[in-house]
Amino acid sequence: MTFKVAQRRSSAVRKATVRTAAALAAGLALVMGTAAPGQAAGATPKAGCDSPDRAGAASAAPAWAAAHQPAPVPALTGTAAQSFAYGMPGQLPIGLWSDSGVTLRTPVTKGTVRLDVASKGFSTDSLTVQRYEPRDRRWVDLDTKPGSESFPTRGVLTFPVTAPDASPRHPVGIALRLQDLDRPGTLTVAASLDDGRGHTYRAPARTAEATRPNVTVTGWDKGATLRRGGTGRVVTVTVKNTTDRAYPALNASYFAYGAGGSHVLTPKDLTLSQYRSDRGWVRVPLVAGGCDPGMSAALLPTTGKRVLAPGETAVYRLKVAVARTAPRDVTRADAGFSVGNGDASFHSQQLPFTIPQGR
Repeated sequence: MTFKVAQRRSSAVRKATVRTAAALAAGLALVMGTAAPGQAAGATPKAGCDSPDRAGAASAAPAWAAAHQPAPVPALTGTAAQSFAYGMPGQLPIGLWSDSGVTLRTPVTKGTVRLDVASKGFSTDSLTVQRYEPRDRRWVDLDTKPGSESFPTRGVLTFPVTAPDASPRHPVGIALRLQDLDRPGTLTVAASLDDGRGHTYRAPARTAEATRPNVTVTGWDKGATLRRGGTGRVVTVTVKNTTDRAYPALNASYFAYGAGGSHVLTPKDLTLSQYRSDRGWVRVPLVAGGCDPGMSAALLPTTGKRVLAPGETAVYRLKVAVARTAPRDVTRADAGFSVGNGDASFHSQQLPFTIPQGR
């Protein structure tokens, strides 16, 4: 499901670069294409902009690495009197995997575990649930039956299970993990087990809150204006981790797109600087998009480290300026920033600005 979501977003970007609203999507595509920590930039094989190879290449390596991780230790849940139990944490921080799992205390032969999921605030299409397969030593997606609505809030996920020796004295745990890729809200999971012998066991429904760090912006408004050759404008982005989990690979990116009748903005037309407490203003290079018009830049870590523990705050202070030689027919730029963990974004926001024709 992760690949499908990313592919759908990428396709939407490529089809809409001529529309103002699509400029934000194009910027997000540039950000998503930025190399993640541990991933070599520029390692994506060359391919046509609309080829399937290009659509899948950017996510193939991270997806493989995410699937092949050390074997988890399933956490047992429920009581000895419960033949079947399901557990998940009270918070599901966006951009992080959250451990979950089922526990069997009754023999199962060719059974099926079913998870009925219901969401509020986000679509169940953005929910990814995986189980650990010990034999293959990797995480695999559950079989899904998505809702039929354009913004579904209900879905069904299933997976086969066999545990002939499961009992109250020898419970069998199955490790699951889940992640919301979209926005905050609540998720309720009702788990049930068909044991393959005509019995169905139901676990108490569990509800969790999909959360994310609080992000605030100061110094920028909808009517922001940047003059050609001017000193630029300062904007401050503050990220406070209000969740109960640490974000181990915090990163942030800036993106911009602007088009006129005959020209588009390129990296030489904008200057992006970031304030560092030990060095003052440092220029951050903007990189042109490969297929989509626009540019992006990976921002520098705010404290020299990328881990954002619960309660900690990261502050990005940026200055954006327009070059005196920027195209005269470009009078507006759709820009913004994205904050995430690794290659998963949990917040993005537009920071558009106008460029007066006179200068």
